[in-house]
Amino acid sequence: MPQANSAPNDAAISIRGIEKSYGKLGVLRGVNFDVARGSIFALLGSNGAGKTTLVRILATLLRADVGEATVHGYDVLTNAASVREAISLTGQFAAVDELLSGRENLVLVAKLRHCAQPTAVARSLLERFSLSDAADRRVATYSGGMRRRLDIAMSLIGDPPVVFLDEPTTGLDPQARLDVWQAVRELASGGATVLLTTQYLEEAEQLADRIAILHEGRIIANGELEELKRLLPPAKVEYIERQPSLEEIFLAVTSGAARARCTGTVEAEGEKS
Repeated sequence: MPQANSAPNDAAISIRGIEKSYGKLGVLRGVNFDVARGSIFALLGSNGAGKTTLVRILATLLRADVGEATVHGYDVLTNAASVREAISLTGQFAAVDELLSGRENLVLVAKLRHCAQPTAVARSLLERFSLSDAADRRVATYSGGMRRRLDIAMSLIGDPPVVFLDEPTTGLDPQARLDVWQAVRELASGGATVLLTTQYLEEAEQLADRIAILHEGRIIANGELEELKRLLPPAKVEYIERQPSLEEIFLAVTSGAARARCTGTVEAEGEKS
């Protein structure tokens, strides 16, 4: 394997002057940033901002027109094979086999990656992502959140040091989104570096150690959340009666209904006895 090059500040990902155009359309226009090892870095931008294009360049699936990038110390152009060994990429849609069970999906990928104990690897990941109860069900019966958790679990086989998550919660319901957020936090707590692309502001705010805003192909802001807040004028202190958000209402109502069903079941069983 080629020797790794030293990235600035020993960054897990380092990007300098990346540009990419499709004909006359400039998608990326001189992108620069570093991602610290073991951190969650959110690349925030609207649809068409260039987020997926940049991830594809970092994953060696696409070649930049101009600029340099290193991932885990390897140049994405000259050491593409080493980059692929060091990364995992989870796209916007879950790449799972619906005809297989969750366990079979994991065992299959573990065998393809030449893991010594594929069954044990699958069992560990099923437990880690709270999928043990559904392990032997066909994935076709899984909810969207379960499929996404399985997809992320599959991406961790082989313990890749760098994980790319390209809009991982697109199309998910509120509870499934929260489940994926927890899975992302577990990735970082396990030592992985996570580059997360999203168009959801709350997602970046909840998960990221550092946030970069990509707009019209350029990074227009990059920093920790508190640093970004200081870009705005000081806030006025006013008393405002806060109303619950629709997400809070949804979660409260659905969890309350679940508790009511459980209570009704217990009372019914008590009457029979």
